[in-house]
Amino acid sequence: MKNFIPVSEPMLAGNEKKYVMDCLDTNWISSLGKYVGQFEDNFAGFCGSAYGVAVSNGTVALQLALAALGIKAGDEVIVPSLTFVATANAVKYVGARPVFADSEKESWCIDPADIKRKITHKTKAIIPVHVYGHPADMDEINGLAGQHGLAVVEDAAEAHGALYKGRRVGCFGAVGCFSFYGNKIITTGEGGMCVTDDNALAGRMRFLKDQTMDHNRKYWHSEIGFNFRMTNIQAAIGVAQLEQVESFIKARAGHEKLYRELLSGVEGISFQPRAEWASPVYWMHSVLVEKEFGMSRDNVMKKLKAAGIDSRPFFYPNHVLPPYKTNEVLPVAEEIASKGINLPSSVNLSEEDIARVCAEIKKLKNG
Repeated sequence: MKNFIPVSEPMLAGNEKKYVMDCLDTNWISSLGKYVGQFEDNFAGFCGSAYGVAVSNGTVALQLALAALGIKAGDEVIVPSLTFVATANAVKYVGARPVFADSEKESWCIDPADIKRKITHKTKAIIPVHVYGHPADMDEINGLAGQHGLAVVEDAAEAHGALYKGRRVGCFGAVGCFSFYGNKIITTGEGGMCVTDDNALAGRMRFLKDQTMDHNRKYWHSEIGFNFRMTNIQAAIGVAQLEQVESFIKARAGHEKLYRELLSGVEGISFQPRAEWASPVYWMHSVLVEKEFGMSRDNVMKKLKAAGIDSRPFFYPNHVLPPYKTNEVLPVAEEIASKGINLPSSVNLSEEDIARVCAEIKKLKNG
């Protein structure tokens, strides 16, 4: 469709092609090559962490972190129900059981009070998710973890550069995990990263992700490992993307400001709340369609699509999905999920694009 506005598309306007061509020209296209280490160091520095461990995607970043921390069958890991299913899947991949907590209305992130209610003698870790780019309340979460001897693994897949009380997310737990999928703040197409300040833990993750290859005895494998390696080509794109990340974050903040201004006063449209201690990065420009709008969330999406504007519903809460279905009620997560729409969120949106999206929403409101 002409003039179609997608939900998200990558911005590849820097040195991506130059660095990829360097990989091709030198034949360093697999997991060996200078860009992997460079990307690990640069991204860890960006997060304020000591070590970065690059991997093939964000899901395996979570799995690798849990495996390196010794999470195993019989253990429980508390995760938010309102998150992409990969968070829960990573827990299952190491044999543990995800236990679902509700969300806070104040941020849409995991509710520390519900975490506290869900802790048992089997609980070994907590995975807070910085939902749609807004940080979770890490002081409260780390306080609970410290009281009960639990590991904290941050799922920061959607929150590259977000600030919690002035510090970038990813550096508050034992490990911070990021995704570089094509729609993320920065992308490598597919790819992920674990960041940590723990040298031994970083070494353990490097060992596990590379088939537990003994570096002093070639092709000697003392444990069952994984092939979670990132390629040099992916890392080359990541290095170029990271060179632009501050401008990406600034652009997204400007887009969010404009969305809020143009939709201000439209009854029945509400935005993700922002906690006073948070500086979100607006991975997605996310709104709730309340009953006062006079049209259901799904009908709004259908009408926008007909007008050439793509959108996306929020994640289903994990506890209603067939693999994880429980009988519990998590009212905040369920309410947010049922009302939520992600509006076009590409970093290369123009002001005219955003004005068009908002004009269509106002048109729907006014009949």
